[in-house]
Amino acid sequence: MAGQRRAAGDALPRHGERFLDYLIVERGLSEHSLAAYRRDLRLYQDFLAHRGIADVTAVDAATLRGLVPWLRDTPNSRGNSFAPRSIARTLAAVRGFHRFLVAEGLAGSDPTTEVSAPRLPRNLPRALTVGQVERLLASPTGDEPAALRDRALLELLYSAGLRISELVALDVDDVDLTLRTVRCLGKGRKERVVPFGRPATRALEALVSNGRPALHAAGPWLMCNQRGGRLTRQGAWKIVKAHAQRAGLGALVSPHTLRHSFATHLLDGGADVRVVQELLGHASVNTTQIYTQVSTTRLRSVYERAHPRASANQSSLK
Repeated sequence: MAGQRRAAGDALPRHGERFLDYLIVERGLSEHSLAAYRRDLRLYQDFLAHRGIADVTAVDAATLRGLVPWLRDTPNSRGNSFAPRSIARTLAAVRGFHRFLVAEGLAGSDPTTEVSAPRLPRNLPRALTVGQVERLLASPTGDEPAALRDRALLELLYSAGLRISELVALDVDDVDLTLRTVRCLGKGRKERVVPFGRPATRALEALVSNGRPALHAAGPWLMCNQRGGRLTRQGAWKIVKAHAQRAGLGALVSPHTLRHSFATHLLDGGADVRVVQELLGHASVNTTQIYTQVSTTRLRSVYERAHPRASANQSSLK
């Protein structure tokens, strides 16, 4: 089976490149997302070759129902079984591909409508406590240029709930220090304007006035590396992890943890879920709803600790 996968090489199913072009032009997907779609389409091509199907428009529901079992039995590039989430992602890509074929008049029907995706456990996002966030934000100290940048980076990630990719893509002109707002491009290149707080404003003012000039910023970008170029996602990730270690938070923190914490703390403070949806740039409120579950879980934890009748084993009140 692995040999059959190697034989298929980098081939994509028929019309695969047209689908990728559609994702670029119509949906504005990032290079990272496009690479994932390309991998999934190659995997689908391997499956079709295994089934002896040369024309993707000839695939029917009965054939497609064999995709998930085939993925479970097929080793990945590391020789391991595909994880449930990888299988679900591949199936989602195949589903989108067949919908595209029908929409473009390249196929008469969509066989994926009769195929169910595997159920996945819904993991709750991990959020820091307010105290833990404060420890992290206090980690960059001093007035060295790198410290000014790191302080602004951490403050803006938490204060505006940005994705790391959105943060490193910012230019100075995207930040309005008077109105305390930042304009960013989210998934699908959808623009949104997000407010940020006064601590982030002070950190950004110091970065723009002193940090960027000292780092010899070579362009309009807001976040610079040590050579004056635009800070990369990997560089920003390393900065966050370094300060997490310094704050004693270690494995608890990734750049996305600050986004999770931003959403959770807003909801804990009484913000409406629709407002949080807009601030996060979620296309659907269903994506944002998971944070309400985090808040409910936190409320339950506090209740269990504090209420004298919370535990079934609690003795009767006198």
